[in-house]
Amino acid sequence: MSQPRLLKELADVSSDRDTSGVFAKPVNASNKNHLLGTIKGPGGTPYENGSFDVDIVIPAQYPFEPPKMKFITKIWHPNVSSQTGAICLDILKDQWSPALTIKTALLSLQALLCSPEAGDPQDAQVAQMYLNDIDEFNKQAKSWTDTYANESAKEQAVAKICEMGFSADNARNALENKGWDENEAVAFLLGGM
Repeated sequence: MSQPRLLKELADVSSDRDTSGVFAKPVNASNKNHLLGTIKGPGGTPYENGSFDVDIVIPAQYPFEPPKMKFITKIWHPNVSSQTGAICLDILKDQWSPALTIKTALLSLQALLCSPEAGDPQDAQVAQMYLNDIDEFNKQAKSWTDTYANESAKEQAVAKICEMGFSADNARNALENKGWDENEAVAFLLGGM
């Protein structure tokens, strides 16, 4: 893998974060091949005002192989597993091109939030709701966005776990690791799971 290319891509995705609504950074300074991406929920969708974290692993053959991406933040979307965060998107599979970048992949995920592909779902239950009851789908997607992806809700979740005696860093890390599900994060912290 070309480290200079990856460093250039990280600089590019950081340069216009407020304009593009996407961002990525290394999870830790010693490993530039494991990134944390963030996608701002597009306006006019049930994901509006949400901030969605995406786990990104850069394979050794990058850019000739696509990055491995999955949602960390729980999201109600036909093309994302509501259980695992796995993503069904062609450019992350057979339509990847070395001309694409981390930023274009994140922008494609953001566009997918605007235009779900229910005919090629990752989560059949969510896709059925999308196809059969769009109003109920929008209500559920907004509820999950408000619960798991809202920045003020995230800060409140960190504060609640800190009240239990955990540090803010440990609380945030556990919440990020568990898709911002408070119960799972507390169980993780208590059990070291």
